[in-house]
Amino acid sequence: MDAKESLRRYGLRPVGADLDEVRALLREHTARERRAQGDGDTELMRLCCFQLFNSGDVDDVLLVWSAKQASFDAACSIDIEFLLGHGLDATKAHLSANRAPAAAAALDRLRELEADGEFESFSVEERSASYDRYYGD
Repeated sequence: MDAKESLRRYGLRPVGADLDEVRALLREHTARERRAQGDGDTELMRLCCFQLFNSGDVDDVLLVWSAKQASFDAACSIDIEFLLGHGLDATKAHLSANRAPAAAAALDRLRELEADGEFESFSVEERSASYDRYYGD
């Protein structure tokens, strides 16, 4: 499955079982990309991350972070804001409560970017609308 097919199949706001399929697809391509850069479809990974962003489930934050960390190409393709589907404060609180090293790394990066003013004008709604236009939905 590529990004066009995923967009056709799940849309930008999948729900229920479709969200589970998006998560599985992201895990699969993240694993491929970790094995060898270019083996995963980073365009599809980006779309999956946006679909999860739209769901607003903080439990997806580490899945998106893992995808972003899969390779240099993935890091460039997947926006850090895709971790923030439930908002910056809720995401930071969720990561703070998690003892996993990946959670600490993601939290450190978010705090660093926040201190640099990166999220001053961030809005979940505006980011979602921006990508709606990008994907033509």
